[in-house]
Amino acid sequence: MSERLSPGPRRDRLHRGLSLAVVLAAGLIAGCSTAVSAPQATSTLGPDLAEATAGPTVSPWATVKPALAPTGPTQTAKVVRIVDGDTIVVSINGKSFKLRYIGMDTPEDVDPNSPVEPMSREAAAANQKLVAGKTVVLEKDVSETDRYGRLLRYVWLHQGSTWTLVNLELVRLGFASAESYPPNVRYDEVFAAAEGAAQVSFVGVWAPDATSAPAATPEPTPQPTPRPTPKPTKAASKCHPSYDPCLPIVGDLDCPDVRAMGLAPVHVIGPDDYRLDRDHDGLGCE
Repeated sequence: MSERLSPGPRRDRLHRGLSLAVVLAAGLIAGCSTAVSAPQATSTLGPDLAEATAGPTVSPWATVKPALAPTGPTQTAKVVRIVDGDTIVVSINGKSFKLRYIGMDTPEDVDPNSPVEPMSREAAAANQKLVAGKTVVLEKDVSETDRYGRLLRYVWLHQGSTWTLVNLELVRLGFASAESYPPNVRYDEVFAAAEGAAQVSFVGVWAPDATSAPAATPEPTPQPTPRPTPKPTKAASKCHPSYDPCLPIVGDLDCPDVRAMGLAPVHVIGPDDYRLDRDHDGLGCE
């Protein structure tokens, strides 16, 4: 997991920065664009986001957008799954990768060892509404991946001449806090400005009584089609039947071992005896 902020530190940041938030936000946004939309402009999320997320009222500040576009190396990808508010799974050239948004952090709701944090489900729903099933543009900063092997990227939507930075949009709407993850700091000042505006307006995670909506019935996650298990041969009899490609039958095997053999990632097609599929998406050691 990425380093998180608990609800307590978020509140401390709100009270320390409240008096300066408007000045910081206005100054930084003005510095990013010579032409800024009027506060009553329509958000690029579309009119049905509020219904889909059942989230807080969006501040007028949340629709003021700097004129941003990618400045670093980019590539296109297809979003195939939403993990939570700040993590998705994308397909690049037919291969799946887990991806963590840079520059922001949303409340936690998928850690079984931690309580569900306020606004976590709303953040995941907003992320779903923004990017689910869409083709996105991924922009790299400095780091390729984090310590968990997830891609670190800024995620952009591109429609005609309009660019929308998804990471920033979630901060602007109050579903995420701005977080700096050096050396990946290209848009840190813009994220800080958007957070300051959300704090001043008390939206999302910054609302005094922010709570998470009751859990909705989750949509079933498509499971990979099981591959038929071939009849054992003399050579194949040493392969564990739950994994493709072949993994040896041993007392225990973990992802570093699998990667050292050059076999990662592996499809889990049976009981996960080696516990390689931590997030239960049918793919181990991504």
